[in-house]
Amino acid sequence: METPDHVLIVDDDRGIRELLAGYLEKNGMRVSLAANGRQMRAALETGAPDLIVLDLMLPGEDGLVLCRELRAGKFSAVPILMLTARNEEADRIVGLEMGADDYLPKPFAARELLARIRSVLRRARMLPPGMQVTESAPMLCFGDWRLDTTARHLLDAEGTMVALSGAEYRLLRVFLDHPQRVLTRDQLLNLTQGRQADPFDRSIDLMVSRLRQRLRDGAREPRYIKTLRSEGYVFSAVVTAIGDPQ
Repeated sequence: METPDHVLIVDDDRGIRELLAGYLEKNGMRVSLAANGRQMRAALETGAPDLIVLDLMLPGEDGLVLCRELRAGKFSAVPILMLTARNEEADRIVGLEMGADDYLPKPFAARELLARIRSVLRRARMLPPGMQVTESAPMLCFGDWRLDTTARHLLDAEGTMVALSGAEYRLLRVFLDHPQRVLTRDQLLNLTQGRQADPFDRSIDLMVSRLRQRLRDGAREPRYIKTLRSEGYVFSAVVTAIGDPQ
């Protein structure tokens, strides 16, 4: 029998927690609930969930603080869907910058949340299309960097680990599996998040900026991720796959 997906909902509104728990459980998911950061940590001690639904506007430690904490710790690879109280671009940008995999503004329909959860889980478990060449390689090397694809760790020349959020890892994998190829913003958004961009969507540009910071890649004269005006981005370094596929 298939193990149900485990979702941890972190929201200080008891009514929302119970409503979402009931709906997700009716749709075959296992749900844990937390009203704040302390309860979230206690829930995580029992084991990592498959996904965390995290409210931005929590009292005390807000969702951004908790998201940053999650991305810096042992639960860094757990997908995070951020709930925002306002449909404002600033909320979405900050949430994505902190490492959230997706966002959903309140108010929302439970059915839409379920669809977003399934989409994020699907992206987290499946590599983007067109990755057949290197998807089984334990290590991908480029320039001064190595990406451990099993542990999802980025290592610099000295072997120091650089933490990546789930979204940053997926974006880097897309680039490493399509080196020297121009990728449009629409293509990158579809490959990493499974959706189409709207005319004002700048989330890919933000993620590229964050990934450049991780790679210590200057925006003016980048060594790895180059911008092609009006076209998109290209990963210019040579990528070598090391290790035998399992």
